[in-house]
Amino acid sequence: MSRPLEVADIFRANGCAWRQTHQGHISLDQLKVLSAVEQCRTAALGGHVLQCDECGHQEVAYNSCRNRHCPKCQSSAAQRWLKARQDDLLPVDYYHVVFTLPAAIGELAYQNKAVIYHLLFKSAAQTLLTLARDPKHLGARIGVTTVLHTWGSALNHHPHVHCIVPGGGFSRDGTHWVQCLPGFFLPVRVLSRLFRGVFLGKLREAYHAGELKFFGQFQSLKAPQSFKHWCKPLWQQDWVVYAKRPFHGPQAVLAYLSRYTHRVAIANSRLIRHDSAGVTFKWKDYRLKGRTRHKSMTLATDEFIRRFLLHVLPKGFHRIRHYGLYANTVRADNFSHARELLNVVRPKREETDTDSVDDEHRQSSPFICPHCKAHMIVIDCLLPDHAPRAPPKVIH
Repeated sequence: MSRPLEVADIFRANGCAWRQTHQGHISLDQLKVLSAVEQCRTAALGGHVLQCDECGHQEVAYNSCRNRHCPKCQSSAAQRWLKARQDDLLPVDYYHVVFTLPAAIGELAYQNKAVIYHLLFKSAAQTLLTLARDPKHLGARIGVTTVLHTWGSALNHHPHVHCIVPGGGFSRDGTHWVQCLPGFFLPVRVLSRLFRGVFLGKLREAYHAGELKFFGQFQSLKAPQSFKHWCKPLWQQDWVVYAKRPFHGPQAVLAYLSRYTHRVAIANSRLIRHDSAGVTFKWKDYRLKGRTRHKSMTLATDEFIRRFLLHVLPKGFHRIRHYGLYANTVRADNFSHARELLNVVRPKREETDTDSVDDEHRQSSPFICPHCKAHMIVIDCLLPDHAPRAPPKVIH
């Protein structure tokens, strides 16, 4: 039985030719991601020799690249993140709200990733916090966890943020917990209009501060009057804000978040085949309903790699952020106070810290013998295998 197709296989087969074809048009961050995925779990990164305690079976395990854009490395990272968030759950309904940028701004965002993605985060959080604080709606101070996705199902550039919010928050004076109506958090139409105003206001401020760069089709926007004219239709159209039904319990929130927080543009499980016609993969057409929305798409290999690398984030850019009651500086105190208001006792861990670490290692460790299922131990380490350099030329 052959091994399932991976993004790394496509990169290894075509990455070198793709670099040469697009030389001068690839960012350093994109080159690093391309190289990391190619080398992931190969001799190029080194590894270790494992031996089974029981049957003596030996095998070589190569190191992973741990790049946040690598499809193979993110599943284990998601599990670690999930375990660290177990204590952050409260016994309340949680809601999922998605804020999406219009296509016109999405195109500009590709030229200004760090600036516009940051504005998207800030605008979505400010919209939720402001409307929830309004006495006409919820009248409470809430917390928000936001996750940035920049892709659509077809790998096109489609910036949007997924927001997970509890169905309630602290009262203004912090003396009691304010619960939202069952099955209803905040009105979507009001969220949409407020989000539009907040984002465009921040975009205008960024423009006048000289933070935006314009290339190609957007060069004309360097003139203030042209930028104002470009923004005008954006004020008149409806912006997409989507609110889903509440999750079925706090555990469902964590399971959902673990899938979304560390998701990359395309998972290996969506790949179908790679041949002379290109790369065929599964995708969803969200304009349709039911099973008809599940389709397959074939892209030329060159185009598949280009679309994948569209979603490389700027170096140091955080794609998971917390606001309001969930802000990192006040997070622990606010969760403690929330448990007091809800009369909830923080769950106690029965095992010791050492047992917990050992248990986590046993669950996440790949060092299990494929034959007898016993533990395998490292008996040797392999250094990264770099190609030998040619001897220096001697100039007479």
